[in-house]
Amino acid sequence: MGCLDGVRIVELTTMITGPLAGQLLADLGASVVKIENREHGDPFRNYHGGRYSGHFIAYNRNKRSITLDLRSQRGKEIFLSLVERADVLIDNFRPGVLDRLGFTAEVLSHANPRLISASITGFGVDGPYRDRPSYDAVAQALSGMLSQFLDAQAPQPAGPTLSDNITGHYLAYGILAALFERARTGKARRVETTMLEATMAFAPDALINHKRFGVEIGPLSRVGTSQSYAFRCADGRLIAIHLSNQQKFWDGLLQALERQDIAADPRFAEREGRIRNYQPLAAALADAFAARSRAEWEQRLAAQDVPYAPVLQPGEVFDDPQVRHLGSFARLQHPREGEIFVVSPPVLFDRQRPGEMRAPPVLGEHTDEVLQELGLDGDAIARLKSDKVI
Repeated sequence: MGCLDGVRIVELTTMITGPLAGQLLADLGASVVKIENREHGDPFRNYHGGRYSGHFIAYNRNKRSITLDLRSQRGKEIFLSLVERADVLIDNFRPGVLDRLGFTAEVLSHANPRLISASITGFGVDGPYRDRPSYDAVAQALSGMLSQFLDAQAPQPAGPTLSDNITGHYLAYGILAALFERARTGKARRVETTMLEATMAFAPDALINHKRFGVEIGPLSRVGTSQSYAFRCADGRLIAIHLSNQQKFWDGLLQALERQDIAADPRFAEREGRIRNYQPLAAALADAFAARSRAEWEQRLAAQDVPYAPVLQPGEVFDDPQVRHLGSFARLQHPREGEIFVVSPPVLFDRQRPGEMRAPPVLGEHTDEVLQELGLDGDAIARLKSDKVI
């Protein structure tokens, strides 16, 4: 049984931010109906071809999909019928889109006074950037986060999405708080977050350190302070270490290295010196790590209790012993798509994964089912299909 069993959510979202928030709540047992464009569905469906891409699968398990033309009068009526029965409505449109469709805050509240309306925008519902489009790199850039990854002389964004995922998590926790308050007081809330603010809030230390101490934060600032490194070993494989601020980890590293020249260098004797001379130290350590294979370094570092990990490619993660022990992945069966591989929810309740996991839906998979729950019979549904409402 899930923690949110009985909670009904209508999701009117695309891409990552909104779908992630919906999936997080669905993992806890909420019933999520995902409304999609009747012709193409969520744009993430079509990444790498088809309408059931890895991108879509990653953010849409445990949901039911219906197609609906929200510009048609009948489509609007069906949408409001879903809202009347819902606890939460999630959208991630630009400001004003729902208003133009006729679903103003007043209309939604009239349809369901207990509705928690939750919204993600790029920059907010007002202000000079209100109407600008936003995606992951845009939010990262404006928040100050991207500058902490880029080489200013050869700038190249890299790695997975951050702002998209961060924002979805913040919206989900806002929704949970609103549901908790409504359970105690009966009061419904409108929950809002922006990709810009969520990204700034997720990594605030650079902003605070600059404001408080005038520190200019760059790509090496955090890794220098935390003493984080990655090295290529003799066999070409990569390994990462993170010494943090504990002297014992530096001492353990020196024991593992057996390099007295590094231990005796006065530039590296104290932690502040190691931070100040991060690049020279990184070069010296890189030379040391190049002398042995990764497996040898793993044994040596583990023996000295040094925080380390092999730098794994995504395809290698599945076979890591700790990952396999945790049961971090699951195989689900979809009636049309067959076996689906997914990442399990990472939160345990009484040592159990929350709720049941179901494979992400194909486009419009549950349209008939959801409409029947609203009281429509077969003939009415057939007319909606003929009229291209669904």
